[in-house]
Amino acid sequence: MQQIINFVLRNKSFLLFLLLFSIGLGLTIQSHSYHKSKFINSANSVSGGVYNSVNSIDQYFHLKTENELLLEDNKALKSLLFNLDINDSIIDPQHLQYSVIGAKVVKNSYSAQDNYLTIKAGTKDSITEDLGVITSKGIVGIIDKTSNNYSRVLSILNSQSRVNAKLKSSYHIGSLIWNTKAPNTVQLVDVSKFANIKIGDTIETGGQSSIFPEGIPIGTILDFKDDQGGDTYNINVTLFNDMTNIGHVYIVTNKDKQEIKALQNNLPNE
Repeated sequence: MQQIINFVLRNKSFLLFLLLFSIGLGLTIQSHSYHKSKFINSANSVSGGVYNSVNSIDQYFHLKTENELLLEDNKALKSLLFNLDINDSIIDPQHLQYSVIGAKVVKNSYSAQDNYLTIKAGTKDSITEDLGVITSKGIVGIIDKTSNNYSRVLSILNSQSRVNAKLKSSYHIGSLIWNTKAPNTVQLVDVSKFANIKIGDTIETGGQSSIFPEGIPIGTILDFKDDQGGDTYNINVTLFNDMTNIGHVYIVTNKDKQEIKALQNNLPNE
């Protein structure tokens, strides 16, 4: 306390000046509208900057929550998108054919001949084998094994992978495979020679399986050539997805899959 008193006594002239200056400044601001508006604007600018900085820090520590909310929104939008009918109107919500579940990728291989991803979603999340896995940019693979909390995804970068795909500009279909060479390029084989193919054309899922809905993007045509028999094309496709950088995925469930498979199993062999 004595130190405070000594400080005041030593600086009484300066402190008196600050007091009188503050009083004068306050009277000036109150009595002149121009000065008052300038003061308010300056105060708002300073407080706004402080609030913005605090908000930025707060947002940083809530990125995980924001990302989870964004995934939920994307999941809902994708469910609606997959259930659009041919007239672009939404099907009755009680009869949606496709549903979507979001999941985090905990492991991703892409440099081997047979690559897999491990995702944090399993049987407790209603995940089963033979479900399609995608991102917002394109397809990733197909669920091939599940446990209670996790699932393994057979990547499209796998020598055993085969996915039904087609040209976006037509209904010419083929099988999407991987020649095990580059992680950004896959191959579309068995495409009819009647197809009008151009470099840069888009390739998407064909919808002729019960795993992926029709129209999910895959990539663009890099180049193409005749196969050995000369009746079909072999096409190199540059993927939209960066398969070396997959953080979150969506699992697509076709609620009619069992009905479709049961019907197909009862059809006579062609």
